[in-house]
Amino acid sequence: MIPRPLILFAHGARDPEWARPVQAVAAKLRVENPDQPVLVAFLEFMSPTLPEAVSELIAGAPEPVPALDILPFFIAQGGHLRQEVPLMLEEIQRRHPGTSLRLLPPLGELPSVQAAMAQAITSLLK
Repeated sequence: MIPRPLILFAHGARDPEWARPVQAVAAKLRVENPDQPVLVAFLEFMSPTLPEAVSELIAGAPEPVPALDILPFFIAQGGHLRQEVPLMLEEIQRRHPGTSLRLLPPLGELPSVQAAMAQAITSLLK
């Protein structure tokens, strides 16, 4: 059985360089957890979209994917995460009824991430 797959879900931008940090985090996660599938998906402007990434993950898995996690690579829960994403997840769930989707809290709302950001800012100010 494969470990529970993870999709890092970021906003996206027109500039392809914008995606470098999220792709770097995904690469580090793959190195640290070589058996866990880690994909990156975007809300807009870039691909794959979240529905595309979920479909790609499920289609490419060597066995059924009973569940997967989606981590919003966002600073906080704004309108996208409160309004658009739940509708998107409902549609994805309809397309893949055999896979349970778990939406994790936005990355920026995690206390450990907030502490790391404060430490990084403090270091810049010294």
